[in-house]
Amino acid sequence: MNAKLPSTKPYLVRAIHQWCCHNGFTPYLAVVADARTRVPREHVRDGQIVLNVDYEATAQLEIANEGISFQARFAGVARDIWIPMGNVSAIYARENGAGMAFEPETAEAAGAAAEPEEEPGQPPEPPPSGGRARLQRVK
Repeated sequence: MNAKLPSTKPYLVRAIHQWCCHNGFTPYLAVVADARTRVPREHVRDGQIVLNVDYEATAQLEIANEGISFQARFAGVARDIWIPMGNVSAIYARENGAGMAFEPETAEAAGAAAEPEEEPGQPPEPPPSGGRARLQRVK
């Protein structure tokens, strides 16, 4: 079977969102804000934004396989939000931090099909020591 399987990420995001809402928790979404995202730039900190995606805080919320779209008010002004699914780095409950973190796919990673070529005679750089991924609450 050579066909590429679809990502499980949108299904997991929908499941955690539903779990939060059904249990009375507030679902928060951590997003890498880049040129592909449509978010209020004045609220972006260190290239990230955290958004309340509760049904009471959003209008027309749609969590599709390609991305997440909704309308929300920021300082009383309604804004259209679009987040490519690749930019979602976590979804979690505000009250207890339970949720799931993901490795975001930045525009550079999505657009770079091949790795940069190494200069001849230079040893390749070792990969950074990653360790275990962890969820960090951003306020």
